[in-house]
Amino acid sequence: LKNDVLKTVPCVGRGSRENAAARVPSKAERPEVNRNSSPGTITVNQTVPNGEPNVSFSHAQSLSASNSTRTSSANTISGDKHFVCSYCSKRFRCFSQLTIHQRSHTGEKPYRCTLCGKRYFQKGHLYTHQRTHTGEKPYRCSLCGKGFIQKCTLDKHLRSHTGEKPYTCTKCGKGFTTKFNLNKHLSSHMRTHSGEKPFVCTVCGKRFAQKTYLRIHQRTHSGERPYSCMECGKSFAQKSSLNVHLRSHTGEKPYSCSECGKSYAIFNKLTYLKAHMRTHSGEKPFVCTVCGKRFAQKTYLRIHQRTHSGERPYSCMECGKSFAQKSSLNVHLRSHTGEKPYSCSECGKSYAYKQGFNTHQCFG
Repeated sequence: LKNDVLKTVPCVGRGSRENAAARVPSKAERPEVNRNSSPGTITVNQTVPNGEPNVSFSHAQSLSASNSTRTSSANTISGDKHFVCSYCSKRFRCFSQLTIHQRSHTGEKPYRCTLCGKRYFQKGHLYTHQRTHTGEKPYRCSLCGKGFIQKCTLDKHLRSHTGEKPYTCTKCGKGFTTKFNLNKHLSSHMRTHSGEKPFVCTVCGKRFAQKTYLRIHQRTHSGERPYSCMECGKSFAQKSSLNVHLRSHTGEKPYSCSECGKSYAIFNKLTYLKAHMRTHSGEKPFVCTVCGKRFAQKTYLRIHQRTHSGERPYSCMECGKSFAQKSSLNVHLRSHTGEKPYSCSECGKSYAYKQGFNTHQCFG
């Protein structure tokens, strides 16, 4: 039986086979064979010398005295999973795979980065991590040349070229390139129905359903504008705002109204088109609960409500003055920068404000 047990271990990791053959275990060290298990199965319970938890595994083969033990290698090739985790009963083909898996239960992380001290379950994970220090990016996109540390990251990136969106929302049918983005989207679905807004602005107390929306909102307080136009240097708080601005350089106006034929640089959302159509129909569905005034767009109602609440969310970083509208803050900032965007084509005189330009009379 001793020889049979040694022969039935298909793979034990590098160097283990030589170590196993080099020393025959004593009677006290030999594995305990459980003969009460199901027919045709050997269950081995063996205590690891360093005191770690037992490793349990099973091997399906006949207990007859024939040469059937020689078929163990064929069973390994066929995909049999002989090694069973004593914690969760998950099965593995190799003892080395079981050893790695059990670290998820024991918390053991034997592979340590010599640069930052971070530890890992597997050697492969350590190698991947070390690329963050060396800057090595062995996986390169054949379409745009961008490099990546991991192959899985490259696979996700390729979807930006192919347009593939393998993860689909079962509620609305929207597709996503990554499972992470799908899960984030699903959480927003739940908050739409529950009305939950767990993310709170520490400056003004405004609440948001998603952390991304809070981050964008906080830029109205900090003045941060991370998205810059390469043509004129103008900066924006949101990437979508930069994309719309770029059309002022290209002249692109991809959206046309079917009623008046007027072209617009925006309308990238259906809500914008609906809002424009109300200028033709005269519909004003958004009503102020304080004074009863009606508005064609929800944004206009929100701005109007600040006249009742006194809210002024847009603050000047130079002098601290606050404004109810972002456009008012932008106009005010010219008093600090000295910018005068309105110029007379006749005499060249410039003005900081449109009102001053409109009242200007040039006599040549």
